[in-house]
Amino acid sequence: MKISMTGSCRKGLMVLAFAEAIFLTTSCKTEVYTSDKIIASQTQIDASIEGVERIEEYIAPYKKSLDAQMDIPLSYNPADMYKNDTPLNTRLGNMMAAISRAQAAPVFEARTGKQVDVVLLNHGGIRAGIPAGSVTLRTAYEVMPFENEIVVAELAPEQMKELVNYLVKNQRAHPFDGLQIQLKGDELKSVTLDGEPLKYDRNYYIMTSDYLMTGGDNMDFFTKAVSSTVVDYKIRNAMIDYFKETDTLGFDVDQRFTKEN
Repeated sequence: MKISMTGSCRKGLMVLAFAEAIFLTTSCKTEVYTSDKIIASQTQIDASIEGVERIEEYIAPYKKSLDAQMDIPLSYNPADMYKNDTPLNTRLGNMMAAISRAQAAPVFEARTGKQVDVVLLNHGGIRAGIPAGSVTLRTAYEVMPFENEIVVAELAPEQMKELVNYLVKNQRAHPFDGLQIQLKGDELKSVTLDGEPLKYDRNYYIMTSDYLMTGGDNMDFFTKAVSSTVVDYKIRNAMIDYFKETDTLGFDVDQRFTKEN
């Protein structure tokens, strides 16, 4: 791209670059210059790119050490767990919700004096299953490769209704804890909170991820939260800490989300 400029005015030159044009603004006048051609290319960054031998040799010792740490057993899983094992709630999803509450709820309560009512994560955020056998650091990174932070949203009764309606409408195994939802066909039969009928008579504290707080997975009710509290705890780190503290994982499918025909 070739740019020419005439005139004796030199002071106060500011260059603002845009996709199709470049504007040169001086203290005396503004002139518009357009590019002759813009050429773009895309390079896919994946395993198909050949490695550089010298670099690979340099990082090899570090990779070996990291791989060894990633594969140290932290816990034990007695049976395969995958996010599509069962339709409305799964062992893996129930584990994710339970771990988030167990590890992060005490932090939230210590800081605010409030208690978490419900945990709600998203089915799509679970990126791998956990096969039977040793559970390692690598397991946590495979299941949750994202840097999602745990956040607690304060929802008004109307947004709590939206949350329940979202779960009823989608009928997907989004990990949640605290609620029990029963459907009859595609209609809501009952919903309870910690065993008592949900009354929608106060604000509720919902533990979730920073991704869902922005309306991810169309959970727009979180964007209307009365308040939110960042717990400074990543979901993956909560998993790692729980695995270190727990000898054997024991999570089951239960009656938290059921459907009658």
